[in-house]
Amino acid sequence: MYEREFNRVMSDKVKNKFCEVCGKSQVQIKRITRSYGKGADLLIIENVPVGFCACCGESYLSAETLREIARIKLHGKSFAKKQNSAAAEFVG
Repeated sequence: MYEREFNRVMSDKVKNKFCEVCGKSQVQIKRITRSYGKGADLLIIENVPVGFCACCGESYLSAETLREIARIKLHGKSFAKKQNSAAAEFVG
């Protein structure tokens, strides 16, 4: 479900798999792990959907993804499962 929403809010060029920087049709959506903070405040967010251009390396985050990242960071410790560092999974 989230993949459809992600595609809806991305720009037309990205939605059609065209990079807005180089214009090539090599944009793919991948799920990655991002870390925020350091030390005791380190928060790792897994499964974040990001559009990547295979040609030039440009990356794209939708507005919805950025809002969800902000929400996870704000409440991160309550979403996180304890590991060596706190990690939360992006679900949306």
